[in-house]
Amino acid sequence: MPLLAIAREGAVTTLTIDRAESMNPLGAPGDGEAFRAACDAINRDRDCRVVVLTGAGRAFSAGGDIKAMQSKSGTFGGTAPAISDGYRDNIHLMLRALHGLRVPVIAAVNGPAIGLGCDVACLADIRVASENAKFGVTFLKLGIIPGDGGTWILPRVIGMSRAAELFYTGDVIDAATAQDWGLVSRVVPHADLMVEAYALADRIAAMPPHALRQTKMLLRQGQQVSYDSALEMAANTQAMMHTTADHAEGVAALIEKRAAVFKGE
Repeated sequence: MPLLAIAREGAVTTLTIDRAESMNPLGAPGDGEAFRAACDAINRDRDCRVVVLTGAGRAFSAGGDIKAMQSKSGTFGGTAPAISDGYRDNIHLMLRALHGLRVPVIAAVNGPAIGLGCDVACLADIRVASENAKFGVTFLKLGIIPGDGGTWILPRVIGMSRAAELFYTGDVIDAATAQDWGLVSRVVPHADLMVEAYALADRIAAMPPHALRQTKMLLRQGQQVSYDSALEMAANTQAMMHTTADHAEGVAALIEKRAAVFKGE
C-alpha cells in the first residue's frame, strides 16, 4: 500500500506514514520515491510554510521491515552490492528528501520511533512527543549497523555520549527520558498530540515565509561552517530580507502594536 497519506490545510501540510497495521515499517521498494515526490512538491509550493510528520495508528514507525529482512526480500534482498544499492537508491533517497525540505518540519511522535523510524523523526526540526512515544536505535540487536546515516543524525540531536549509549546498548527510552536528553521539545498527553503539533505549526506558519525558509537554511548551514562563514551568509541573506514587503509589514505592525500579516512578498 502507499507509504504516505498527504493532507493540506492552510499553510500546513501533514505527511502521515500510513502502514498502521504493521507499525509503519519503512524501506519497502518505492518508499524513497514516495518521500522524494512529496518533498519536492512541498518545496515547490510557496504557500506551504510548515510540515507536520506523524504516523498512523499506535506507532510513529517501528523502523525497517523485519519480515523483509528475514525473507531477504525487497530492499534487503540479493547480494551485498544489491543491498547497498537498495539503501542508496531507496532508503537514502527517502532520508535525503526529508532532510532537504526547505520549510520547518515538526515530527508529532505518536508512539514508538525505533531504528530507521527514530532517525526519520530526528531529521525533523522539532519533535513533539506523545506520552506513549518511545525511542531507540536498535540496529546492533539485529546484527546490523545504522545504515541510514543515523550516526550522523543522532549525535547532532542529543550529543555524542548519549547517542553512543543508545547505539551501543540498543536501549529504548521513554518519552520523559527523551525530553530530558533533548531528543524532543515537549511531551504531551497522547490525546493532545496533534492539537499541540498543529498549534505549534500555526504559530510558525504565521511567520514571513521567505525569512522562515532562509532561517532554516542558516540553521542547517550553521552546523557545518565556521562562524565567519555563518556571519557572511547572515549578512548577505539579511540584506535581501530588508528589501521585502514582509519586513516592512513586520516593522509597521510592531510600531502600530498590531499582529503582522505576512504574505511572502
